[in-house]
Amino acid sequence: MIPLRDTTPSRSHPVVNNALIVVNGLLFLVQLTQGAGLDRFIYIYGLVPARYSIPQVSSYFTSVQQLVSFISFMFLHGGFWHLVGNMWSLYIFGDNVEDHMGHMRYLLFYLLSGLASGITHLIFNYYSNVPTIGASGAIAGVMGAYFILHPGSRILTLIPVLFIPLFIEIPAFFFIAVWFVLQVVNAAGSDGSMGGIAWWAHIGGFLLGIAILKGFDMFFPVEKPYAATRKKHSHRLHVVQPRVSPSDANLYGTIRITWYEALTGARKLVNVPWGFKKRLIRVTIPPGIEDGKSLRLKGLGKELPHGERGDLYLKVVIESK
Repeated sequence: MIPLRDTTPSRSHPVVNNALIVVNGLLFLVQLTQGAGLDRFIYIYGLVPARYSIPQVSSYFTSVQQLVSFISFMFLHGGFWHLVGNMWSLYIFGDNVEDHMGHMRYLLFYLLSGLASGITHLIFNYYSNVPTIGASGAIAGVMGAYFILHPGSRILTLIPVLFIPLFIEIPAFFFIAVWFVLQVVNAAGSDGSMGGIAWWAHIGGFLLGIAILKGFDMFFPVEKPYAATRKKHSHRLHVVQPRVSPSDANLYGTIRITWYEALTGARKLVNVPWGFKKRLIRVTIPPGIEDGKSLRLKGLGKELPHGERGDLYLKVVIESK
């Protein structure tokens, strides 16, 4: 199964989230240039609990290095797939959290979540001499915020079956809840970092990410989205869950587009799960369409007794500017 994205559209371009992905990628390239000095590089800029608990170890580092590692560790990765896995999760969940918080609050939130995850790891592995690196603690905070903000969303997942792409939607609250339970189970059954995975960092990042979100919403007003970063286009692929009436051969669904697409027109791929089939349909939205209007797709409804089919009606909902 390959998670593609969530089904909750964001109103603005996630400029900070995208920048974080780029920065993580660039710093991974810096790691690759270290050659034989990579282990030393990781030990300096990774988070090593023993550097703060054992005086003989801490004496080898400057005060600046001791402080910087609490931030730098979350931008380093142990390998290519470690980087890809973390960045893909950030791509899926981060845009909606940034959309809620605004760009600058989201950047602060991300860094604080990463810092909280690092402190949690340090507390539960106080004398460990093993460096911890990776963005997963900060991303756990993002997932915690997403869990609170969008529990009703779904994760669009691709399942290739005999070269046929099947798309299913997994409820986001279930996806994230199972992920969190796995972190707790693994942390309880290990020393907290077995296999090089900082389980307590994930748990701390997730829980404190929720707390930071609540604190931000309580004490700091939500930023008004910048006009320059407002999205002009919705996702290319839409999943429509059709409404069915026993006495009607037609199917009814909803497709959401932006104000810009309503003005200029758009072409979309629409996936319509129906029975045991999952249809991928190309839909053209004409320019100038009005909110609430329906597109009629002939022959894509239920099959009638004589072999004929009803139609699929897609109601167009235009997101506000």
